Amino acid sequence: MLKNYFRTAWRSLMRGRSFTIINISGLVVGMAGAGLILLWLVHEVSYDRFHANGERISQIWVMTDIPGLKHNQIPVTSKPVGPALKAEFPEVEESTRRINVNRFLFRVNEKSFTEITGVIVDASFLRMFSFPLVQGNVSNQLTDAHSIIITEKLALKLYGTKDVLGKDILIDSVDHFTVTGVLKDLPGNTDFKFDYLLPWNYLEKLGWGSTDFLSSNDTYTYVLLKKGADFAAFNAKIRNLSRVKTGRKDLWLHFAYPISQWHLYGDFDNGVPVGGRIDTVRMFGMIAAFILLIACINFMNLSTARSEKRAKEVGIRKVVGAARGLLIGQFIVEAFLLAVIAGGLALAVVVLVLPAFNMLIGQNLVMPWNAWRFWMAAFGFIVLTSLLAGSYPAFYLSAFKPVSIFRKQFRKAQAVFSPRRVLVVLQFCFAVVLIICTLIVRDQLRYVQNRDMGYNNNNLIYVNMRGDIGKNYPMIRQELLASGVAASVTKTWAPMTWGGGHSWSFRWQGMVPADTNTTITLFSEDVGLVKTMGMHLVAGRDIDVERYPTDSLAVVLNEAAVKTMGFKEPIGQVLREPYFKRAWHVVGVVKNYVNESPFEETPPVVIEGAASDFRAVHIKFDPSIATKQGLAKVEAIFKKYNPAYPFDYTFVDAEYATNYDDSQRTESMVGVFAVLAIFISCLGLLGLSAYVAESRVKEIGVRKVLGASVVGIARLLSVEFLRLVLVALVIASPVAWWAMNKWLGDYAYRITIGWRVFVLAGVLAVVIALVTVSWQAIRAASRKPVDSLRSE
Repeated sequence: MLKNYFRTAWRSLMRGRSFTIINISGLVVGMAGAGLILLWLVHEVSYDRFHANGERISQIWVMTDIPGLKHNQIPVTSKPVGPALKAEFPEVEESTRRINVNRFLFRVNEKSFTEITGVIVDASFLRMFSFPLVQGNVSNQLTDAHSIIITEKLALKLYGTKDVLGKDILIDSVDHFTVTGVLKDLPGNTDFKFDYLLPWNYLEKLGWGSTDFLSSNDTYTYVLLKKGADFAAFNAKIRNLSRVKTGRKDLWLHFAYPISQWHLYGDFDNGVPVGGRIDTVRMFGMIAAFILLIACINFMNLSTARSEKRAKEVGIRKVVGAARGLLIGQFIVEAFLLAVIAGGLALAVVVLVLPAFNMLIGQNLVMPWNAWRFWMAAFGFIVLTSLLAGSYPAFYLSAFKPVSIFRKQFRKAQAVFSPRRVLVVLQFCFAVVLIICTLIVRDQLRYVQNRDMGYNNNNLIYVNMRGDIGKNYPMIRQELLASGVAASVTKTWAPMTWGGGHSWSFRWQGMVPADTNTTITLFSEDVGLVKTMGMHLVAGRDIDVERYPTDSLAVVLNEAAVKTMGFKEPIGQVLREPYFKRAWHVVGVVKNYVNESPFEETPPVVIEGAASDFRAVHIKFDPSIATKQGLAKVEAIFKKYNPAYPFDYTFVDAEYATNYDDSQRTESMVGVFAVLAIFISCLGLLGLSAYVAESRVKEIGVRKVLGASVVGIARLLSVEFLRLVLVALVIASPVAWWAMNKWLGDYAYRITIGWRVFVLAGVLAVVIALVTVSWQAIRAASRKPVDSLRSE
């Protein structure tokens, strides 16, 4: 019987080749689009899920505690938190710490390398996380202060081979390290990014360690809980760890954040993760469902539209004894056969377009050909598609009564809410929602890109302070200015695009208890920051430690800091840090500038006139000098005073532009899948309009004999479809507004959704539908009446 089902299904598909091609085309595009999204979704939700102990690993965060105000959370702690958790809390089986480093000079066989990212970690790091070694033994790693573990990729870069155990690496022309292990290259679905691991005791050798709970929060701290440990109880116990250790009740709090939530949940509401990347994942999950549903709706509509041609077949089968269940099975098999053909073609399309899709999303997705789960999922996907697409036509066609069929009374009068019309409206609702979403995402991105940064990043570069740059900085700066290549030079705590540190230690006159834990962003300079960055000075002056020695304790505030501190006359005000026994005097105020994410509100910033660790030199080129020529002169100066290091630089405007990468990818993805949704919907309209034109061919002939024009007949055939598109627009607009208003809620700096976007989406939808339908309508209206009426 099953063999007969497939034979009959194949014959039916071949009899209506044009409808079959349209059906398969729609399903191929829909299944391929949904398949690409599902590949990306699986990649996103699998981040750091490969660790063997993943269910028991958490990261320790800190949180401010201001009654009645929104809490602030950051993912770093002070250095002694990790060891204290391991020593004092029985729930903790293991702890480890991580500090990112990218400022070391690597020298191997007279070759130098600087653009290498590494981390300094405790010896327990590899016991907690499942980053496998391809060479070396995990048990004895990271104990020697001069041992190093490198990835396969770095081994090839440094030595040209992966067989590197025991080889020597010279770091910063001072310390010799021995390669004791080679890591398998990190997978793409991890938030860890590093090329090498250095032991924690090397950090202590450099003097970067600290046992003070009040030291800077600059360390990523992780814990592995024992099996059966109560996570909620552990979280409650560690909450006041730093307060207990320091005896201060105004310090930050601690909480554990499970590894399963790191990548997807980055937004918090009073310490509780409520959103983040997961919102984008959910949005694209819905888009995948929309695209597949649109393709299935095409199948339903075209299958039921051809009901008259299948009616006699159904009637004869019923007369000779076929039960309705057998007929339903027949039509489901037809849908399954079509879905199998479309699924195979869709898989080929995915393979072909995957490289381009990877470029679009900035990932490296691969087809998991060897995974049995992939083939089970693919088969389930085809079965689901066939059931979605074929169930309604199967029940609809199998319900015809033989007596009505042979009397030609089986067709119902045109109802206002016929299933076919409802499905067309639903189909275009999805398409219109995606059009509106694309337009709003584009407008939000442009709005942020046009935001006033508060400084000028044109012709501005920075160089990380490595080697002898710090020691020779006065000569470097003097020569850069004297040569005329630089209009201004300044050294800072960090590159301009990296934001700054965070502090809760400032006290000022007039502050209230709720201000105690106000998070202040810290930056620092020596001289010329305002001029070099092109900032806007609102009041006072810039810091200049050369002209004013007391400026080593001077600060410049941004407008947000002035507002937070409630200063009416900020110049001359004093900011105190009782714990560090320092008092800073305010010498200037600058206009708010974007120091971190351009999508967020500007935080209160304090720019200090001294820092124990300057990390970057910013150089503003003289605009009269060509960039290529200027870079050559700057390189010569740096090579003169820092010969051991290659000259590495970064354009600030280029690095700032990377802030938009994720949003631009989202915009591109939504746009691509909106086009796919529109294309599939138009395929459906094309098929339906062709069927309508075919079924009304004699009516069209009579109308032409009676004097109807081609335009009038085309309008007659098109107007019903346009009404359905307009109904879809009315339904889809509030749905899209609600969804995008919720999406925009994650951004502090955001647009207001206006009515123009809905008008534009409506015009686009109507024009696209009109072009699709009118082609078939004009073609039908242009036929000669004699051809259609000859049989009469």
